[in-house]
Amino acid sequence: MRERLGKLLESRRFEWFITALIVINAIALGLETSPAVMATSGPLLEAIDHAILAVFVIELTGRIYVKRLAFFRDPWSLFDFFVVAVALAPSTGNLSVLRALRILRVLRLITVVPSLRRVVGGLIAALPGMGSIVALLMLLYYVFSVMATKLFGEAFPEWFGNIGASAYSLFQIMTLESWSMGIVRPVMEKYPYAWAFFVPYIIVTTFAALNLFIGVVVNAMQAEHEKVVEEEREAEREMLHQETEPLLVEIQHLRSEIAEMKTLIATVKA
Repeated sequence: MRERLGKLLESRRFEWFITALIVINAIALGLETSPAVMATSGPLLEAIDHAILAVFVIELTGRIYVKRLAFFRDPWSLFDFFVVAVALAPSTGNLSVLRALRILRVLRLITVVPSLRRVVGGLIAALPGMGSIVALLMLLYYVFSVMATKLFGEAFPEWFGNIGASAYSLFQIMTLESWSMGIVRPVMEKYPYAWAFFVPYIIVTTFAALNLFIGVVVNAMQAEHEKVVEEEREAEREMLHQETEPLLVEIQHLRSEIAEMKTLIATVKA
């Protein structure tokens, strides 16, 4: 019974069925944000939501029954469990905010679609390297914020009056959002050589440090891809071994029979 249920839950058709339910649920939750739609089809959307949630609960119950404690050792299974558990939490009174978290069920697509799961796995693998880059950026922010506060704080206190304001202004400049006409050019009207501060800052942060994120993520994605390819090759080798093992046993059995026949023939001739 458990083995048959496990094959059903891991079958390709069942995965497509769950994927379709997730997409339908996402559309229904999006429609619930429209007052006009809720006024005409509110009960229907709520019924769809409850029915799909019931299917998710049954699916998770089946997976727990099949895998038992192994279910709680799998990070993706725990993620599914958390997403569905949030939807089952009471959403009345002070906990009404949890109702908005129902949309998290859409994130189950990550666990259902293998390509999305590999992308997220790559991003998670890149977190240590990204943490080092964030630390580097924080250090650069602090250095440039102190410099900007001392250089431009007196004339432009709204942008560089203190370290916090300078850090926020420098963050805006780093994102290149209205950095020239909004901040730098007004500063250059009073300090003509301010470009000597802002241009190196943009080069160091926007064009250098931020591109390090891309490099780390690309390396992590490549490593994750190679890992998946190696796992697939290992699975193919295992499958090939399972397919050829009976043939090898049969060949050995035939060799044994041939050897016995040769011995018998030699005995008869003697």
